[in-house]
Amino acid sequence: MSSTRGTAVTAGVFFLITEITAIAGLVLYGPVLSDANYIVGAGADDRVLTGGFLELLLVVAVIGTAVTLYPVVKRQHHSIALGYLCSRLLEAAIIVVGILSVLSVVTLRQDLAGAVGTDQASLVTVGTSLVAIHDWTFLFGPNFALGANSLLLAYLMYRSRLVPRFIAVLGLVGGPLICASATAVMFGLYDQISTWGSIAALPVFAWEVSLAAYLILRGFKPSPVSAPSGPMHTELSAA
Repeated sequence: MSSTRGTAVTAGVFFLITEITAIAGLVLYGPVLSDANYIVGAGADDRVLTGGFLELLLVVAVIGTAVTLYPVVKRQHHSIALGYLCSRLLEAAIIVVGILSVLSVVTLRQDLAGAVGTDQASLVTVGTSLVAIHDWTFLFGPNFALGANSLLLAYLMYRSRLVPRFIAVLGLVGGPLICASATAVMFGLYDQISTWGSIAALPVFAWEVSLAAYLILRGFKPSPVSAPSGPMHTELSAA
């Protein structure tokens, strides 16, 4: 029981860290994401580097939620739990690509912006391309991948009743909704950072925060472990 309680608290803390670092990292990235001429300007490198560091913590926390919860949820449905684990790891990998693209802008600004003979226009083009890579990773990682793994985990929680079902419903609604919103953004219906984008993200945000709070304060609810399936179980049942 104490081991399960510790797992719940650890997972809850990881979820809270993902929310804090994701929001803070995006805010700190502001200068490089919003200014096409950042790479040839004065820059706010310390701020952007701090954002990169927080996003590294985000990656650790994303992986932490997957690794911590997998031994618990795999007892409910092994294949779906494995899908959740892989989707969460994919999300972390995509975020890393975004971090590298933003930090590359900082490196180029520091090394080339003031160098004699540097083609400023070409440098701006490179910087804009790197920011575009980050924007796509932000769409595919914290939107498509997040929506998928939220849906899978919410289903497992709803099925197992490890947490109250109203919390799981937030994930069941929020996961598909943020994927639908990401699809709309992809096809240019509205910007990702917009009123509609924020509204679409609210349910999945509420899902993760409420799940984190419940796991930290209450832990997992008692739940029967799903019976194993497969040839071995069939043979044992027959015996």
